[in-house]
Amino acid sequence: MKRFTIYLLGSLFFAMPHPRAADMSDTPPDPHLWLEDVTGDKPLAWVRERNAECVATLAENEAFTNLEARLLAILDSQERIPMVSKIGDRFYNFWRDAANPKGLWRRTTLEEYRKPEPAWETVLDLDALAAAEGENWVWHGATVLEPEGRLCLVSLSRGGADADVVREFDLVTKAFVTDGFTLPEAKSRVAWRDKSSLFVATDFGPGSLTTSGYPRTVREWRRGTPLAEAPLVFEGEADDMSVVGYRDLTPGFERDFFLRQKTFYTSDFFLRREGRLVKIEKPDDANVAIHREWLLVELRSDWDIAGRSYRAGSLLAADFEGFLAGDRTFHVLFEPTERTSLAAFSTTRNHVLITTLDNVRNRLSALSFRDGDWQRAPLSGVPDIGTASVIPVDDLESDDVFLITATALQPSTLFLGKAGADDVEKLKQSPAFFAADGLTISQHEAVSKDGTRIPYFQIGPRDLPLDGSTPTLLYGYGGFEIPLLPGYSPTAGAAWLERGHVYVIANIRGGGEFGPRWHQAALKENRPRAYEDFIAVAEDLVRRKVTSAKHLGAKGGSNGGLLVGNMYTMRPDLFGAIVCQVPLLDMRRFHLLLAGASWTGEYGNPDLPEEWLFIQGFSPYHNTDRAKLSSPLLITTSTRDDRVHPGHARKMTALLKEQRKDVLYYENIEGGHGGAADNRQRAFMDALGWIFLDRRLQE
Repeated sequence: MKRFTIYLLGSLFFAMPHPRAADMSDTPPDPHLWLEDVTGDKPLAWVRERNAECVATLAENEAFTNLEARLLAILDSQERIPMVSKIGDRFYNFWRDAANPKGLWRRTTLEEYRKPEPAWETVLDLDALAAAEGENWVWHGATVLEPEGRLCLVSLSRGGADADVVREFDLVTKAFVTDGFTLPEAKSRVAWRDKSSLFVATDFGPGSLTTSGYPRTVREWRRGTPLAEAPLVFEGEADDMSVVGYRDLTPGFERDFFLRQKTFYTSDFFLRREGRLVKIEKPDDANVAIHREWLLVELRSDWDIAGRSYRAGSLLAADFEGFLAGDRTFHVLFEPTERTSLAAFSTTRNHVLITTLDNVRNRLSALSFRDGDWQRAPLSGVPDIGTASVIPVDDLESDDVFLITATALQPSTLFLGKAGADDVEKLKQSPAFFAADGLTISQHEAVSKDGTRIPYFQIGPRDLPLDGSTPTLLYGYGGFEIPLLPGYSPTAGAAWLERGHVYVIANIRGGGEFGPRWHQAALKENRPRAYEDFIAVAEDLVRRKVTSAKHLGAKGGSNGGLLVGNMYTMRPDLFGAIVCQVPLLDMRRFHLLLAGASWTGEYGNPDLPEEWLFIQGFSPYHNTDRAKLSSPLLITTSTRDDRVHPGHARKMTALLKEQRKDVLYYENIEGGHGGAADNRQRAFMDALGWIFLDRRLQE
């Protein structure tokens, strides 16, 4: 499907804070500002000292060693499902294991893939490449020139940062193209226009990046010419989030498009036709996609047009050429209700695939246009409580789809089928990585402070003693319209559930569980609604005697790190331990650090006095109290996280250390925003968190 996604990434990797300055006259000078110098000698010495403290406290014991080894065995298991994507007539997979920690990009045929142990052909060995070039390469994927399927642009990151290098690769010779397209390290957005040219949005020097650190200009780069001389074809404003250009390469529907992402949630979309830009009419906050002859519009707000009203959260379809000519006739492919929402959509050659949530339970459908209208066929085999996703195998040529299902207690299963058909072929099933006997999953609701019903999922022992004694972990996110569902997590199962503990997923506002309105209910000045929801779920677990405050833990990362950071400052009486991962914590400066400027639509702009008034209320760094009760806290981050600046985690730890609080800190020197660059690092980081929670919540 030719739907271009703007990834929620950050700016180029800066060694110092973003140079744009805020008026800080209303707050005292920050004594820990020096810790924002990401790679400075003094801050890194501080990091190594904190890391040593954390390792000595949590990792130098047999329980940690055994758990780390088990988690690594799961992550490296040869029995995992090797997920594939189709290029040409082959199926490609990127694979990491103990023998290939950085990974292999490999391929096979469908006939081989059907076998329990397929024969794989290695296309690119990242470990060998890293050794030969003296680089810690981390795989960031490949962009293939369709429909030929021979040339691709491989993206490689140093140490897991979002910024990467781009190099042209030949899938026939299995080698990088001599004198081929190459881009230096940056947060580039690159797309093929044809075999001889690319659309490139990257760092072209001063003035070419937005205040969020994303590319501000798109150039059309022809093979054999200097990148610096590539002509400018599209540009946005300095205060935009980013821009991108791409070409729809579907045979018979070749077209150039440009997207100006003005803020995280607003954009302008353009078609380039006969040398001029045609702006596509849509609400500012709507997402659009073009598939063959169809324009697809996903609404975030109500839209009144041509005498009709369409609800926020709807998915609409219109004939694209008719729309350009002025026709405003839309087909409604999905319309939300109070408890249903659109989670995702994609396309095959002749179908639109939609994933919906019904009270936070997946439902899948395939829609096709026949006899002047869209016909809907549900996809069967979806678990009632769990996860299900449908992925087009090849949207250019076929209606084949992969269907992936799982529950919190049943491992993932991969099926191959056709959109609109009932029969599916079971291709692969993951083994059970933990003992699920005696465990059950159930859905519950808590009532938030304003009376809103907040769903949550509980996974734990079927014969749970309702006496408040069970260690329980509450996980949440609550931001950026991202829903949480109870999928299969082998590491959580092995480290937590097998021990008779309880794992809970909170579907708080700010997420996408009930569509745009659920997300928008916790934006900016309404941000506290998300925190009140999380507190309501925690209190409901205590009320139901699933656990008690001293046995209840909380965990979250990124925006979820901000969530649990606020639990630390708002309700330390309610949590016996908190794990805060790659977090935002200093909301006075978040918009000055890396990608932070792109998130003012979510949190507000602290440079505006009227907005800082409410932002400071959910800025954990500004709401600690030396004399106040506090929960034991583990904060983790990565030096190479160039999305959420590690200064957030560093400064919060330094402040709490000064206040003599119970805080541990670990910073992976590599790993990017995910916190780890390979399976061994992931196993180590995960084991730190699980050991910390298990130890503190059983005290």
